[in-house]
Amino acid sequence: MSQRDAYEQKLRAKLDEWQAEIDRLRAKAKSSQADAHIKQEREQEADRLEQQRDEMRQKLDRMRDASDEAWDDIKDGAERAWGSVSDAFNKARSRFK
Repeated sequence: MSQRDAYEQKLRAKLDEWQAEIDRLRAKAKSSQADAHIKQEREQEADRLEQQRDEMRQKLDRMRDASDEAWDDIKDGAERAWGSVSDAFNKARSRFK
């Protein structure tokens, strides 16, 4: 397996983890004893996280389809975006505890 393939596989696994986390957040929101406003906020947060996850999946797809010359540039951009999405997930996780 090439280094590129290994990197892409690692990112896909992380995207799957994020989807599982979104699913847990949605389940918590639905089963929460909190008022309707809090439940709605949690659903909206899960929606935002899912949108960010989808954007990262699109970046990963572009990386997969990129030429070797363009791959490094796309990878650098994806890593910056990855950091932002990771921060958003961590913040959401701490708010839902």
